[in-house]
Amino acid sequence: MKIRYFDNSATTKVKKEVMDKMFPYFVESYGNPSSLYALGRIAKAGIEEARKQVANLINCDKNEIYFTSGGTESDNTALKGIMYLNKNKGKHLITTKIEHHAILNTCKTLEENGYKVTYLNVDKEGIIDLEELINAITKDTVLISVMFANNEIGSIEPIEKVGRIAKEKGIIFHTDAVQACGNVEIDVKKMNIDMLSLSGHKIGAPKGIGALYVNKTIEFKKLIDGGHQERDKRAGTENVAGMIGLGEACEIAKNNMEAHVHKLQKLRDFYFSEIQNEIPDIQINGSMEHRLSGNSNISFKGIDGNELLMKLDEKGICASAGSACSSGSGMPSHVLTAIGVTSEYAEGTLRVTFGDENTKEDVEYLVENLTQIVKEIRYGK
Repeated sequence: MKIRYFDNSATTKVKKEVMDKMFPYFVESYGNPSSLYALGRIAKAGIEEARKQVANLINCDKNEIYFTSGGTESDNTALKGIMYLNKNKGKHLITTKIEHHAILNTCKTLEENGYKVTYLNVDKEGIIDLEELINAITKDTVLISVMFANNEIGSIEPIEKVGRIAKEKGIIFHTDAVQACGNVEIDVKKMNIDMLSLSGHKIGAPKGIGALYVNKTIEFKKLIDGGHQERDKRAGTENVAGMIGLGEACEIAKNNMEAHVHKLQKLRDFYFSEIQNEIPDIQINGSMEHRLSGNSNISFKGIDGNELLMKLDEKGICASAGSACSSGSGMPSHVLTAIGVTSEYAEGTLRVTFGDENTKEDVEYLVENLTQIVKEIRYGK
């Protein structure tokens, strides 16, 4: 059976060009970058080239990029690194109720250690209220962390406006851009972003590699002690091949952004149109105007989401009920709860996220099978 993959927000297939670029660093240029001999210097040079490629994607200096193991480590480093270092200036940070659990659980840990967190509400489309943000700022506010685009419903936040507010108030601004990087044009200078998290496996690089951008004027406390790698901010022997892969994926994303976004948006809009025509009692979640091009999130009234996913899987269709990091928790999506989706709809939610390899024929196959499965679950036929 042919597998049709529609879960690109959970992870993406590693691109062939990325694999080809990585391969020599496993078997030929395998030296430790901290070594002084030629093999080590070659590996070090490869890392610095990759660092430049990552920086070019978001318009920053290469020395403002720190490689990490992925989005979760980047988020932890940003929040804890800033709050721990600035605890004498203030112990308050502001975030949103729909953040990824890498942010929410980091905030929970900070709260357990005496820090105060304000969680901003969102409207029915998943967008924050800038007035609420302004009113939440106090003299103790050190950091604002607002995700660039939501991983479940695809809504894109007014990041440039948040950055302007943070700059005017003298507050550090971090954004979790794991879903946005490679799918939205990002300019950290123009948007007044001080720190940004990104992850390789969302853009055609391998799992286990990511990066944190930190404006050169910002100091943060390191979380991992050991050697002096990553300018003494992230100890541990470098994942050289992973870094090379992330750099190549970022360069591909930058060069192909316009075509990539156009293709995914076309597939998504076709899917929305077909589902609305074929299946009654549905609810599209998230903003239609400010949305990731490849994201769709639809709730089907009176449907068990897990049953829906299993029946789709039997047809070779890969999709999800929401964040892969939350699957199996048995808890309703905190994102859907925040935007006010009722339980009769929320329990039957399907997230479909498109990628470069998807075709219109794939979408037609998805719609045909999804329509039949929903009928079977609802009416037993």
